[in-house]
Amino acid sequence: RSNLTRFNFSHIILCFIAEMAESIGSGKSWLISVPSKIPVLESSCVVIPCEYDYPTKGNLWKKWRGYWTRGDETVASNNPKFKLKQEFKGRSRITGTIESNDCTWQLDDVRETDTGPKTCLNNYLTSNFVKIVDCTGVPEPPVMTVSVNNHASATCTVTHACPSSPPKFSWSHPGKTKTSSKKLKEGLWSTKSTLTFTPEEADFNKPLKCTVNFNDKKTTEGSVLLVKKST
Repeated sequence: RSNLTRFNFSHIILCFIAEMAESIGSGKSWLISVPSKIPVLESSCVVIPCEYDYPTKGNLWKKWRGYWTRGDETVASNNPKFKLKQEFKGRSRITGTIESNDCTWQLDDVRETDTGPKTCLNNYLTSNFVKIVDCTGVPEPPVMTVSVNNHASATCTVTHACPSSPPKFSWSHPGKTKTSSKKLKEGLWSTKSTLTFTPEEADFNKPLKCTVNFNDKKTTEGSVLLVKKST
């Protein structure tokens, strides 16, 4: 698609540092699950889900510190004493609970400069992941449906990567609205707005419009024609 710019987040490694009573012996296996590709809307947020499993037998864990890094710089950490560089300060954080096997990372106000390799080497965990992120400045139009019986019911659905700040919907016609979200795969979410109303004769053969607002910075719009059901 012409409105997409591709950025390569290669060699992404999440580094854990643990204070423990016993060290991890050799031959132990670490398993981490992260998505391989997430489309991102510029100026919105992206939540990269991350789960891990680690060898616990024979070890007593006292404290976990997780770090997402880019080259030699750390872009996110759950260490309250760690100070991020100005570029990421206030908009990058680990939202997962490390001790609960959750290493999820959230980056707000995504920019075109949020690119490059992320690498970390640690005695306890070394693992590479590839992130290909499509960063677009123009959101895709919503997918819309409509059905007419005694009432008109229309839906307006978009896909996004920012569950902590889901998109907001507005309709060109008054009525009862309901918004719901569901988790998809690879770090994506689907949010749907449903509008229900009793149509009048003047409403038919006219477009019903849905406007979607992302993070109060980007908008997209879709429409569907309201057609009277044949008798």
